[in-house]
Amino acid sequence: MSTTSVTTISREATRARFAVGVLFFTNGALFANVVPRYPELKSDLGLSNAAIGTAVAAFPLGALICGLAAGLLIRRFRSSRVAVAATLVTALGLVLAGVAPSWLLLAAAFFIAGAMDSITDVAQNSHGLRVQRLFGRSIINSFHAVWSIGAVAGGIMGAGAAALRVPLPVHLTVSAVVFGLAAVLAYRWLLPGPEPRDIEGIEGIAGADGADHSDAAAARPTASARASKLVGSRYVILLALVLIASGGAIVEDAGASWSAIYLSEGLGASAFVAGLGFISLQGMQFVGRLLGDRMVDRFGQRAVARVGGALVLVGMGSALALPGVPMTIIGFGVAGFGVATLIPSAMQAADELPGFAPGAGLTIIGWLLRVGFLLSPPIVGAIADATSLRTGLLVVPAAGLIVLVFAGVLSARRFHSDGRDG
Repeated sequence: MSTTSVTTISREATRARFAVGVLFFTNGALFANVVPRYPELKSDLGLSNAAIGTAVAAFPLGALICGLAAGLLIRRFRSSRVAVAATLVTALGLVLAGVAPSWLLLAAAFFIAGAMDSITDVAQNSHGLRVQRLFGRSIINSFHAVWSIGAVAGGIMGAGAAALRVPLPVHLTVSAVVFGLAAVLAYRWLLPGPEPRDIEGIEGIAGADGADHSDAAAARPTASARASKLVGSRYVILLALVLIASGGAIVEDAGASWSAIYLSEGLGASAFVAGLGFISLQGMQFVGRLLGDRMVDRFGQRAVARVGGALVLVGMGSALALPGVPMTIIGFGVAGFGVATLIPSAMQAADELPGFAPGAGLTIIGWLLRVGFLLSPPIVGAIADATSLRTGLLVVPAAGLIVLVFAGVLSARRFHSDGRDG
């Protein structure tokens, strides 16, 4: 292979990584813009905790119903095109949520946004894993770290808009235009061509260092052999991975759906301070994901997940046991750090499970983990109406306990700094 070809391929992979990062950023920022304004939506429409929780649950319901279409759409139109198009429709759905005059239309808007968000999620992760294979090492956590940056940026933008009393339609329209345009501009740097159907059959591509950086060259370690022997079925392993991912989803949803309401109504925080619970969770999740690839390479997915589950259990459990604004914000932050690598690790493990067609495990887990997002808001809302929101948020430390129980199905493999299996 010529020097020119090597340089071109290296530049293509680098640009694609940046473009996928933009998609993750916009995906995080779009939804996060709405979160700090939940108290306003609840107040304007005169909704109870259960009602706002059920409306918010329409987002994961849309994802659950439509998410399985992602694989078909990706095979038909490519992950790059699907990710960008679904991002634009997600943005439109969130704008509609901001102008909804009733509970029914609010739920419908969230349903549309959630349906498209689930398709974006699978498409951008699929494209990200494709780029990762070109690099020959783990970079998937870095994409999720960028998602967290986007979520923090969107949360700050939403909290600022709430504090300045910017009308919801204006705020969400600006958000949709800015982040939708970013996704469109990123498209030109995404990887060209259709999705690889047989990763092992793709011809090797030499990188600038002379090493083989093809999709096939990146080591695709199978799911933990120890876990396979323990449960004896790839479907049981997949279910355990879904529970781990759902544990992360429940914690993320608690920060997104309830942190602002709990801080403002339960602890008397101002509109801006109420948004800091979500920002804290996403900010610390970003830190965890920024360090995630190195932590997983050094200690293995299993050990990192177990420590993360313990942090969620202890961190948020302490915040609920000792209620107060600072302690709650810190608790959400510790929980965010704890779940940082859970969803990326579970997705990677599912994508690498033997016995499934390429992309099938990723699509299935991406779809099923939405159950966590679907069930969490109405359950917490119903508990909150019957007792208190503080009691309802006990689902967060419970999610940490779930991760501790099932983390054993994740890989314990470690890698040296030079990429050798340790």
